[in-house]
Amino acid sequence: MEPQSIVDFDEEASNPLLRRASPDTESREDAEAGKISSPASSGATALVIFSTLISVLGSYVFGTAVGFSSPAQSGIVNDLGLSIAEYSVFGSIWTIGAMLGAIISGKIADFFGRRVAMGFAELFCLVGWTAISFSQNAWLLDIGRFLAGYGVGILSYVVPVYIAEITPKNLRGAFTAVNQLMICCGGSVMYVIGNFTSWRTLALIGTIPCILQLLGLFLIPESPRWLAKMDKWKECETSLQRLRGANANISQEAAEIIEYTEMLKQLSDTGMIDLFQRKYAHGLIVGVGLMVLQQFGGVNAIAYYASAIFESAGVSSRTGTLAMVVIQVPMTLLGTLLTDKSGRVPLLMISATGTLLGCFLTGLSFLLQDLQLWKDSPLLALIGVLIFTGSFSLGMGGIPWVIMSEIFPINVKGLAGSLVTVVNWFGSWIISYSFNFLTKWISSAGTFFLFSVASGLTIIFVAKLVPETKGRTLEEIQASMVLFTRKS
Repeated sequence: MEPQSIVDFDEEASNPLLRRASPDTESREDAEAGKISSPASSGATALVIFSTLISVLGSYVFGTAVGFSSPAQSGIVNDLGLSIAEYSVFGSIWTIGAMLGAIISGKIADFFGRRVAMGFAELFCLVGWTAISFSQNAWLLDIGRFLAGYGVGILSYVVPVYIAEITPKNLRGAFTAVNQLMICCGGSVMYVIGNFTSWRTLALIGTIPCILQLLGLFLIPESPRWLAKMDKWKECETSLQRLRGANANISQEAAEIIEYTEMLKQLSDTGMIDLFQRKYAHGLIVGVGLMVLQQFGGVNAIAYYASAIFESAGVSSRTGTLAMVVIQVPMTLLGTLLTDKSGRVPLLMISATGTLLGCFLTGLSFLLQDLQLWKDSPLLALIGVLIFTGSFSLGMGGIPWVIMSEIFPINVKGLAGSLVTVVNWFGSWIISYSFNFLTKWISSAGTFFLFSVASGLTIIFVAKLVPETKGRTLEEIQASMVLFTRKS
């Protein structure tokens, strides 16, 4: 079936995106004339690269919030006289804010657009970082952390969705994975700078990417798929043409977007209850499952409390956190480069295997330390944490967000994306708040052995349920998800 075949003549006459020759004919004629680039070999234009860089400043803000807690812990506790419980509240309250932000993230992004949603989120982050920097007591510190979390909750959904909707299918995985690369960079910069500056200065540094993104959002186009969903056909065509280049042939991609959008409009409005229909079951299971397993693998326990983990294992916190940075950034970059080459599923499998090994070695180190059986056990803890960090950065950090941005149809993407993001942040809150208590209740060794079990379950889950989305359009992926559910 030709991409435009379900749209009738009247719609073609009123819709500028559909007033085109057939994609195959136009592509062939224009290619012979040497006028346009082939859509099959779509590359990244300067605007796609620039738009991605502006959007992932939100991911960088996400990373700075993750990386702030560990280097700031001793300074905040000493300056404000916080107890372990009070600092646990500070470390975890931003995840409560993020959950609330995630709940409304889909609605804001669907109603106002992807750019407005990012700008709205950054205002909260900016106010939050400022409040943290100038706080003189625990309650203002917690309010600032909560506000920053609220903004990050929105950003964590809308950034990967925006990138997925503006990039060509052959580059979508790598570009969306830049989201995780920038989260990693933000956290790494905080780890490094936090070793040499005060926590108040560190919080002020956190405002810089917020301001840069707020300014940059005025310079990038809106998502063409969102514009099509809102019946803004001319703006959709203009945005798509800008993103693909003035001489690019956008007819086939435009026709696919329009056909899919028109098909979805024939469906009734979707509410939260409708999201649990059988046809969306596979997508929900995959999206929610990946986020739960990502968090219960222990990533945020290590990220938030890295300094405390290293100190309790007998390793210098400065040495440990700097070593994490050295491993984290190149491994995240490698994962970004491999996402569209090796595929999502193989990277997830390798990544989960590595996190299992890393947590097991860290737990074994604490066990040997408790039993006083090996004097070099602190070295084993360092090796375990570094293996976990590198492996997580390779796949489990970014690919669940890539897949989340790909698998849901646009008529439920806002609701489904919000739900998946809320689940992620709820898991993050559970782990970040309970980690200090778990290490006391079942010991540090037992805690890390639990994390390794979660990684083992991830391997099974990915092998059985997660689809490969490499090299397919968003419309193809979403149609296949529904087909899989019908067959199962």
